[in-house]
Amino acid sequence: MLAMKTLPQHLVERARTDPGRVAQRHKYRGIWREFSFDDVLTNVREFALGLHAMGLRRGETLAVIGENEPEHFWSEFAAQALGAKVVSLYPDLTVDEVQYLVNDSESVYLVAQDQEQVDKAFVVMAGAPGLRAVIYWDDTGMWSYRQQALKPFTEVQALGRALHAEQPGLFEELVGAGNADDIAVLSYTSGTTGRPKGVIITHRYLIDNVHRVIEATGAKPGMEYLSYIAPAWVTEQLFAFSMGVLVPLVVNFPEGPEQVLENIRELAVEVMVFAPRQWESLAATLQARMFDADPWRRRIYDWGIEIGRQVHVARLDGKPVSASARALLPLAEALVLRPLRDQLGLTRIKIAVCGGSTMAPDVFRLFHAIGVPLRNIYGATEIGLLTLHQGERFDLETVGHWLTAHPEGGAPLEWKVSEEGELLVRGGSFFQGYWRRDDKTQERLREGWYLSGDAVSVTTSGELVFLERTSDMRQLSTGERFPPQFIETRLRFSPFIKDIMTLGDERREYIGALINIDQGVVSRWAEDRNIGFSTFTDLSQKPEIAELIRTEIERVNRFLPENARVRRFANFPKELDPDEGELTRTRKLRREFLEERYGALIEGLYAGVPQVHLEIPVTYQDGRKGMLAATVALHEVAAPVTVRRDPITERA
Repeated sequence: MLAMKTLPQHLVERARTDPGRVAQRHKYRGIWREFSFDDVLTNVREFALGLHAMGLRRGETLAVIGENEPEHFWSEFAAQALGAKVVSLYPDLTVDEVQYLVNDSESVYLVAQDQEQVDKAFVVMAGAPGLRAVIYWDDTGMWSYRQQALKPFTEVQALGRALHAEQPGLFEELVGAGNADDIAVLSYTSGTTGRPKGVIITHRYLIDNVHRVIEATGAKPGMEYLSYIAPAWVTEQLFAFSMGVLVPLVVNFPEGPEQVLENIRELAVEVMVFAPRQWESLAATLQARMFDADPWRRRIYDWGIEIGRQVHVARLDGKPVSASARALLPLAEALVLRPLRDQLGLTRIKIAVCGGSTMAPDVFRLFHAIGVPLRNIYGATEIGLLTLHQGERFDLETVGHWLTAHPEGGAPLEWKVSEEGELLVRGGSFFQGYWRRDDKTQERLREGWYLSGDAVSVTTSGELVFLERTSDMRQLSTGERFPPQFIETRLRFSPFIKDIMTLGDERREYIGALINIDQGVVSRWAEDRNIGFSTFTDLSQKPEIAELIRTEIERVNRFLPENARVRRFANFPKELDPDEGELTRTRKLRREFLEERYGALIEGLYAGVPQVHLEIPVTYQDGRKGMLAATVALHEVAAPVTVRRDPITERA
């Protein structure tokens, strides 16, 4: 049973009992560097004591911005060792977003990865009076920087080494003063409906949630884990930071975002957690590669996937597997399935998890067909991980079976569904509130229950089906209700569709859709058919592309009840961009902003006109502002020939 202590206390114990065990591995300039638990503790101790010498004290806040690298982790453990809390920031945040989070979290130091982040930090400092200094760990391009408030990571560690030589017992004294109920992390919400709020995450919460995952997955010491999702997302705090120490896992850091797929293949990791968009991207990559394949290769691929479906997916659904499919599986494995897993770096995968939002069951079925045991995990930052697909058989339409909270994490997890269809939860390391937002905290509580804000239904077996955020459930003028995200996840299974926003409310009689095409896949499809284009805007508005997307929508419409079918659509004339405020940093749609920005396009869809001229303000990478002028075509979707009503959608 995991002891209810702080993460740094567990790290100290791990380094004492198993100092030589590999804890972290980072590919740096083409070479994999390994760090044992003793190495990690040494780096953490030196940086922690350096921060202590600079004035960081218990209860204060340290902010970190950068990619997933060892120094990012060492910084967090070091701050927590002193009793401070940490806020991790997405590396692609704008200056204004960084400044808001630094000020709201009351951060007194900012640890930045490199020159790009340091440049942001000094702009932020002008509007963040509480920020005392900026510390950086990658010195590339930093030779000319001389600001007094700027310090290299190694210089802070040197301060720590000197202090440790003077007071060798200080570090363990500071770590020993920690308590499981200390605040470990402020994890900010995505801010889809307003300013992000800092969710208070304690060490008890982290230990409790790691216990839930270990009990459900059987994670074993020494398993290889790829750290890729941003630590700003609480899921990475649980898997990489907490499970990395507590199981322990070997936490691997890719060389950079562009090398992730290549590094996954090198490592053949055993544990991997991706958001739906990343799994969908992998699925799209598989399908897109087949566009370039010879017809005979395509036929072999289709045959192998079909055999995988007949065996793996049938077993998953509890259906009998034919003798012929069982007999052909070894051949399909040799010719198709194992090579596909090898291409994705998933030959050794044992725990494959999708979390963050819903994903189309078709994506799950594709991965299971090739032999990847992908499972859905569901939860909320405020109350932790709640359900996970477990065992050998489970319903892909549900969010899985309920997890078991740590005995010292709080009361057992309980749930119920309100009369309005909202999921309410209590138990475990319960919601500790939003940082400096007591009013918002009280809005999420009712008679001891946490209001999840998620609309759900319940299957006959008692499992939950996530439908939509309650705030996003829509009703048409006909009185019929529909869940936009449910429809969107099924359409995103198409390799040609990167993002989709469904439209429809009390003023509209039917559902419309705005499509963000996947430029990489669609451009390859167009080139194979000798369709010329210049820009994203030009490509998105080609009649052939409109017909391609129409076919994809018609395919999904066949499996939706009549009120949930898309009737008209348009392709966005530009790619949706988090820097434009169109997406959150986790690539969730900012619906209200999009509805305002593309209001003329939406009105045109429902007015029945064939095209709309738009002028959209854009921000270029160098910070310059401009306008994108485009004429956007609007399209009808033909009625499907056959219809099979979807029981999940009907529960909405």
